Amino acid sequence: MTYLEDLAVFVRIAAAGSLSAAARDLGMSLTVVSKRLVRLEAALNVRLVNRSSRRTSLTNDGAELLPRARDILARVEEAEAALQSRSTEAAGILRVTATIAFASGQIAPRLGRFMARNPDLRIQLLSTDRMLDIVQDNVDVAIRQAVLPDSDLVSRTLVSDRRVLVSSPDYLARHGTPAVPQDLAKHRCIVLGDPPVTEWRFQRGARKVSVDVGWTLLANDGVAAQAACLGGAGIALKSIWDAREDLATGRLVEVLPGWVPPSMPIQAVFASRHHQPARIRAFVDFLQEELRNEIRLHPIIDGA
Repeated sequence: MTYLEDLAVFVRIAAAGSLSAAARDLGMSLTVVSKRLVRLEAALNVRLVNRSSRRTSLTNDGAELLPRARDILARVEEAEAALQSRSTEAAGILRVTATIAFASGQIAPRLGRFMARNPDLRIQLLSTDRMLDIVQDNVDVAIRQAVLPDSDLVSRTLVSDRRVLVSSPDYLARHGTPAVPQDLAKHRCIVLGDPPVTEWRFQRGARKVSVDVGWTLLANDGVAAQAACLGGAGIALKSIWDAREDLATGRLVEVLPGWVPPSMPIQAVFASRHHQPARIRAFVDFLQEELRNEIRLHPIIDGA
């Protein structure tokens, strides 16, 4: 398996962009990663990676090897997954990515129970509002709170994700409360995204309204946006999963409660394959069960 392990290190170096970043991703020392790359280059008698102090780049030989190396590793992984799918025992390393807010608020607090059920499993939780490439970044499961573009990836809907317009009582006391969606154009709005999504859509009965709110504060992660909202910076469009506790305590209040933003599903997304390892099935089943139990305990999540 040494040769395959060295190929996997090479693929990770290519995806991460540097030996040090690959070492962090793999949980290895920089020395071990460097030695494995050197060993692979010696076995193939070619130089695969140009090294520099800050970033690496692939040589022509490296660029030619990369897609073939990925294909080899994918075939091996598929063979392993086919064997693992016959077993109900989850083991190995599970790499999961989700937004910062959802990872810290909904996944991390539940991992103790999940790991107690699956003691042979190790978990790498990648919290980022940047949409990682599931294949290139070697992600097993991505939890997405957005409409997915067409792709070769497969997804499974876990629960619905109701959106809610929120603000702090302090902001509304100072700036007034919007009466209709069009009023938002005159308010300080906190917007997420790169590029920013400034078109906010609402529905009330059969009536649909779209408002270009511009932005006063632009944030690239949901935790920062919610913190700014709590601090009185403006009005934000948030997932009910992120905002529920602050709404329950009154730190945030719902704005325009009669106008409903479009809901999105929370989905588990993974690379398309015929067989899924037990570790993926176990995690997705567990998370879906947990989130559905949360809805039963707190009906506000799905608007009931």
